[in-house]
Amino acid sequence: MASVETAAEHERILREIESTDTNCIGPTLRSVYDGQEHGLFMEKLDARIRNHDREIEKMCNHHFQGFVDSITELLKVRGEAQKLKSQVIETNVRLQEDGKSLVGSMEELMKCRVQQRNIATTVDKLTHCLPVLEMYSRLQEQMRAKRYYPALRTLEQLEHTCLPRAGRYRFCTIMSENIPKLRTQIRDTAMTQLRDFLESIRKHSDKIGETAIKQAQLQRSLDSGVTLQPRALIGRRGRKEAAGTESGGHGGSPISEQDSGVLDEEAEEVPGAQDLVDFSPVYRCLHIYSVLGLRDVFENYYRKQRRKQARLVLQPHSNMHETLEGYRRYFNQIVGFFVVEDHVLHTTQGLVNRAYVEELWELALSKIVAALRTHSSYCDDPDLVLDLKNLIVLFADTLQGYGFPVSQLFDMLLEIREQYGEILLKRWNVTFRQILDQDNFSPIPVSTEQEYRQYTSQFPLQDPELEKLPFPKKLPFSEFVPKAYCQIKEFIYACLKYSEDLHLSSTEIDDMIRKSTNLLLTRTLSNCLQYAIKKKNVGLAELVQVIINTTHLEQSCHFLEEFISNITNVPPDTANATKLYGTSTFKDARHAAEAEIYTSLNAKIDQFLQLADYEWMSPAQASGNLATSDYLVDLITFLKSTFSVFTNLPGTPVEHATLPGKVAQTACMSACKHIATSLMQLLLDPEVRQISIGALHQLNVDLKECESFARAGPVAGFQGDTLLLAFSDLRQLLNLFTQWDWSTYLADYGKPTCKYLRVNPHTALALLEKLFKPMKETSRKNVVLAQFKKADRDRQKLIDAVIKQLRNLIAQHHA
Repeated sequence: MASVETAAEHERILREIESTDTNCIGPTLRSVYDGQEHGLFMEKLDARIRNHDREIEKMCNHHFQGFVDSITELLKVRGEAQKLKSQVIETNVRLQEDGKSLVGSMEELMKCRVQQRNIATTVDKLTHCLPVLEMYSRLQEQMRAKRYYPALRTLEQLEHTCLPRAGRYRFCTIMSENIPKLRTQIRDTAMTQLRDFLESIRKHSDKIGETAIKQAQLQRSLDSGVTLQPRALIGRRGRKEAAGTESGGHGGSPISEQDSGVLDEEAEEVPGAQDLVDFSPVYRCLHIYSVLGLRDVFENYYRKQRRKQARLVLQPHSNMHETLEGYRRYFNQIVGFFVVEDHVLHTTQGLVNRAYVEELWELALSKIVAALRTHSSYCDDPDLVLDLKNLIVLFADTLQGYGFPVSQLFDMLLEIREQYGEILLKRWNVTFRQILDQDNFSPIPVSTEQEYRQYTSQFPLQDPELEKLPFPKKLPFSEFVPKAYCQIKEFIYACLKYSEDLHLSSTEIDDMIRKSTNLLLTRTLSNCLQYAIKKKNVGLAELVQVIINTTHLEQSCHFLEEFISNITNVPPDTANATKLYGTSTFKDARHAAEAEIYTSLNAKIDQFLQLADYEWMSPAQASGNLATSDYLVDLITFLKSTFSVFTNLPGTPVEHATLPGKVAQTACMSACKHIATSLMQLLLDPEVRQISIGALHQLNVDLKECESFARAGPVAGFQGDTLLLAFSDLRQLLNLFTQWDWSTYLADYGKPTCKYLRVNPHTALALLEKLFKPMKETSRKNVVLAQFKKADRDRQKLIDAVIKQLRNLIAQHHA
């Protein structure tokens, strides 16, 4: 069983050796030697080899004859091959000899073909390189000529068209490396020129603005009747479409390097902004930055710089308000700034737009209004304010011609109008005071018809009776009246001058003038008249003349109404028209003068009364032996001379008066009442503790003198004994004591028909106690001696009874 397995294993190994590559039989042989039967295997291997040799021998014997035949044929072929080889060698030798000339020709042809190809290649390369070199040369010439926009276009064409075609040569690489540097150089140079341009327009803004304002002023003078389209400083506005087409966009051609601000044919007539400033740098820089793709950067930079310049232009000088030239320079710079912006707006496409310009103008307008409000408030010269107003109007009209809204400026002018009115009022206040200080408060004497006409031309005097009088004659008023009337008209003219060119209607102008005139009358002139009336050392004659003057000025108010209506072309009876308050002003002044007359007259009376020196304890004397006090004689004499002055007062009725001569009558009545009151106060003065009956008799004599003066009628117009009523209180009191008529007084007290109706119980008691006091003291001294006379005791009892009854009356009155 083991031998069978061994035989099978050896058979398997042999088959494996036969079928396996020789490189892989190592493992197989190792398996043979790993066993114990390798001798037996070797035997089987030898047997197998012998078997294969027999098979090979059989096969060779079977094909041997064919092999011999093949060898024989091969030997025959060798001979023929030797012949063929000899023929081929001979043919090759002949071919080589014959092809030497052809090979030489072919080599020469090949060389020519290579040269031809090289020449074609060289021509092609030169064809692409020469434009590059030419363009680079042109670029250098443009840079030297400072024609940067064409240079930038050339640079762009060189970079994107020519250099890619030329190939990668060293000079092309150098050029490519220089292109960014050249772009940066062009951009920096253009920016430098832009900065120079900005500095130039900053310097020339004043001149540009001055030219624009002069043109606007000239057009206003030429355009008084016909409204024409405002001509822009830089030419007609109809040019803006063409200018925008020429200068805007990335694809359009730039405006000429020498003169970018193109004018039409008529622009030579008026010097424009481009005549003072070369705008080509800003156009050039705009196009350069557009080509570089930096248009937004350029626009932002330009607008930022112009905003900074706007802030500088809008900052007024601290002393601008001192002279008109300061305001003019300020306005010129602003107008110049916005004329330049308007020019750039209409000659570029998008560098500045309307929204930006309007925003800048809004900023400027607020600062201008604030600056003018501040600086105009420092001005106290009406002529300067008027010139400033005219300058502002011209400034506003100029900018309005360029499409800028200026309504705020005109609103501000109306505000300044109030300030102008206040300044005028201050000036006219000084003027009126000077006229009053220089006035002699005397009627104006005129000796010739010429003088009379001169005064009546200054003041509307309408007095037929005065005209009939022969020369020389006197006008009723003083120099103040015509001078003041003329000054009021001058004030109205000054107000009218300011209202011109403010685009106001005639009604608005009329209303403004009337309101200002009312302020002049009610405040300024009224205060001046009060000043003249209240001035120290003003006499009664002067006060009388003030009354006469104010009366005539009052009567002239309707002429002022007509005067204002004539210059404003507004009828005085227009609805809602403001009326002049001159009538009330002059009426108040006249009343103040009248009151001052009364006050002054009473003060003069007080001076006389201070000289009164009554001996209150003088003994009783016969009334025939008593004389009027000296101070009262002087006082009556003064009053008579004074009231003679009042005959010059106006005696004809006027609207505010109720009776002719009312002032004189009131003054006379006031004087008499003041005398009576003062005498009563002397009698009841607390410092006068005792009064004798003799002092009452002296006072009675003085009172009779006063009544005599009143009865004589120092001023005409009193009815009956009206003037005597001023002394009735004192008269009844003195009659009561001098006549000792107490029974009548006490019996009739409180009745309408009482004889002593004006005697007050308080007054009677006070005076009675002063009379009773010396008698009471005497009785106290004599009571010890008991030496009273019967008459004195009866009188004492009567006085006690009267005092008791008076106190009862007072108590009843209080109850």
